[in-house]
Amino acid sequence: MLDQKIYSLLKVAECGSFVAASKELFITQPAISQQIKSLEKELKTRIFERCNGKIVITETGERVIDCARKLAGLEKSLMEELRNSRVMLEHLTIGVTHTIESNPIAEALAKYCSQNDKISIKIITEPISKLYNMLRSYELDLAIIEGRFPDDSIKHLLLDTDFLVVAVSPDHPFANRNMVTLSELKKERLILRLPNSGTRNLFLANIESNGMSISDFNVILEIDNVATIKDLIRRSFGVSILPKSVCLNEIKKKKIVVLPVENLSMMRETNIAYRSDFTQLDFLQEIVRSYHETLRTYR
Repeated sequence: MLDQKIYSLLKVAECGSFVAASKELFITQPAISQQIKSLEKELKTRIFERCNGKIVITETGERVIDCARKLAGLEKSLMEELRNSRVMLEHLTIGVTHTIESNPIAEALAKYCSQNDKISIKIITEPISKLYNMLRSYELDLAIIEGRFPDDSIKHLLLDTDFLVVAVSPDHPFANRNMVTLSELKKERLILRLPNSGTRNLFLANIESNGMSISDFNVILEIDNVATIKDLIRRSFGVSILPKSVCLNEIKKKKIVVLPVENLSMMRETNIAYRSDFTQLDFLQEIVRSYHETLRTYR
């Protein structure tokens, strides 16, 4: 449906090269160049500039590419909707953050699919900022994220409330405690999420409100992957600050112990984010139901 020039534009932007894009699309490099020139002529603007042998996207080019992504996302959504109506299969693409990926939501979605054989779900894991961009451009149907994002085009449905805890090995001295103080935590080897992650930022905001900074703590490792952090905790390499929801399986199996930090209230929401034109609202309620049914299995 979309003009081939749109696909060529997106592939050049993705690859950062006309030659690489031509190989990906199985068309010649001169053909790609001609399509981009034709598109620039139609729009009366430069999309790419050459700098030191490399292509650079112009400021107006960024806006053109963003719009092209939205068009491609809409076309994909339409084609899937038409296909689904013909074969009675509904396919949804759901984005989750790295933290949510370790939450029971994946199990809840798998359980829902097993109970509804006409539903197919693809889960994509990306940072929260990218998930919102993909949601706006129709590359995602839904995003399950921590907190909310101020955007009138995006709505949110509360899935759960969660809070950060100290996660330790069952062999750690803290394992028999009901609570840990910040002073005690400062003496521990901390394994934390990377800077700018939602978990890290919430912990940082809370310690700063108590007149401390991250430099006051002994951070020995910074890791993006939550599963790796939990594995290192189980093996007593350090302790971490994690959402309780991502530790439920390990808590149930007594592989990790969690406890709160005195005088810190590190609570946050987990929400389903969706565009205001999303029409399958019954499905959202089904996700919430399946999620809470799954949570009950961990109690």
